[in-house]
Amino acid sequence: MNNKVDILLGLQWGDEGKGKLVDVLTPRYDIIARFQGGPNAGHTLEFEGTKHVLHTIPSGIFHGHVTNLVGNGVVIDPVVFAKEIDALVAKQVPVRERLLISRKAHVIVPTHRLLDRASEASKGESKIGSTLKGIGPSYMDKTGRNGLRVGDLLSADFNARYEALKQKHMHLLKGFEEHYKADPAELQTMEEEFMRGVQVIRELTIIDSEHFINKSLKEGKRILAEGAQGSMLDIDFGTYPFVTSSNTVAAGACTGLGIAPNRIGEVIGIFKAYTTRVGGGPFPTELNDETGEAMRKVGNEYGSTTGRARRCGWVDLPAMRYACMINGVTQLIMMKADVLSQFDTIRVCTHYKTATGNTEDLPFDISPSLIEPVYGDLKGWGVDLTAMREESSLPSELSDYITYLEAQLETPITVVSVGPDRTQTIERKPAIV
Repeated sequence: MNNKVDILLGLQWGDEGKGKLVDVLTPRYDIIARFQGGPNAGHTLEFEGTKHVLHTIPSGIFHGHVTNLVGNGVVIDPVVFAKEIDALVAKQVPVRERLLISRKAHVIVPTHRLLDRASEASKGESKIGSTLKGIGPSYMDKTGRNGLRVGDLLSADFNARYEALKQKHMHLLKGFEEHYKADPAELQTMEEEFMRGVQVIRELTIIDSEHFINKSLKEGKRILAEGAQGSMLDIDFGTYPFVTSSNTVAAGACTGLGIAPNRIGEVIGIFKAYTTRVGGGPFPTELNDETGEAMRKVGNEYGSTTGRARRCGWVDLPAMRYACMINGVTQLIMMKADVLSQFDTIRVCTHYKTATGNTEDLPFDISPSLIEPVYGDLKGWGVDLTAMREESSLPSELSDYITYLEAQLETPITVVSVGPDRTQTIERKPAIV
C-alpha cells in the first residue's frame, strides 16, 4: 500500500497555531515530520492545564504510538535542542524512544548566532526582525556548501571541520566590527554549551531520513509533515526581504523530507480568524489602535520564541488567496475564533486599491505607500465560544463568517478552534484526514 504525506502549514506570517493542531491530529498518524526551519519556530501546545512550547522537536512527541522525525530541511541548534529534550524528559516524556534525526539536517554553530546578531545590527532601521537564532547564516552556509550536517557530528574529523567553519565566520565578523564586536569570553561559553549539545545529538537515533520516509509510505504508514513559520514568510513567495530563510510552503516538504511531489496528499492550511505578524515588514491590515491592542491582549499575542509583541490586524483575503494558491490547499483550519468575540463588527480586507486600480491578487510589493486595503464588514457574534464543543453550538454570526471565508477562498474550513486547549477544537466536517 502506498500512502501519501499530508502537510499542515501556516497561511499567514506564522504563529497560526500549528503546534496545537498537529497535537490534535497526531492520533490519526504514525509519523510526524518537521521539514524546514529551526529553533526560530515556537509551536505551543496546551493540554491538561499545562502549556508546552516546542522549537525543533515535532509536535507529536507527546503521543506514545507516534514516531517523530526532524527532517533534512531543518537546521538544528544543539544547545536549544538539548534544552528542549531536557525539558521534555523532566515531564516524563520518553523523547529518545520517539525521536529520529536526519543525517542530512544542518547544524547551527555558535558563530552562526554571532553572525546573525552582527548582520541585524548592521541594518539599523532596516532590520528584518530576525529571531537572532543563527537560522539565516546556517542556511547561507548550506547553500554556500560550507555547512556542517548532523552526519558530520559522527565523523572522526568533526573537530577540524568545526574549527574551519568557525574561522571562516570569525573572518566574516571582522567586517561587522563597526556595528558589532564578538566577546571572546561569551563565545567560549557558547562553544562549551554547543559541544554538550553535540554529545546529546550523538546519542540520539540518527538516520537516512529520505529512505525511512519512503519505506514507511510503502508500508502504509500515515505521515503528517509539520511546517514552521508561515507561507507569507517563505523565502521565495513571502514578503521578501522580510522573510525566513527556508521554503515554508508545501513544496518545501518535498525537498525537506525527500518525497516526490506525487506523494503529497492533503494540504491543510491553518490561519487565525484575524492576522498577526512579528518583526518588520509590510502588513496591510495592521491595526495600530485600540482594536489592535485588544486583539493582542485577549489573544495573548506575544511570540513563543522571542516574547515580542505581535502586530495584529484583520484577515487579509488577497494574501490568503495567494497562500492557498501557492500551497494547493485542500482544506482550512481557523484558529482563535474566540478572540474575535469581543468585537461588534468583524472586518475583512477584500481587495487592495493600487495606482492602477483595484486588485484581489497579491502584488509584488505590498508596501503601505503602494497599496491600500479595502474592507467589507460582517456582524460580530459577541458570545464566549470557549466552552463550545459542537458546531451546532456556534452562533449564527460566526457560522456566517466561516461560510463567507469558505466562499471567498473556495476551500472548506473543516476545523474551528475556540481556545488554546486541545479539547477546544470543533470539527465541522467528517474526518478531515
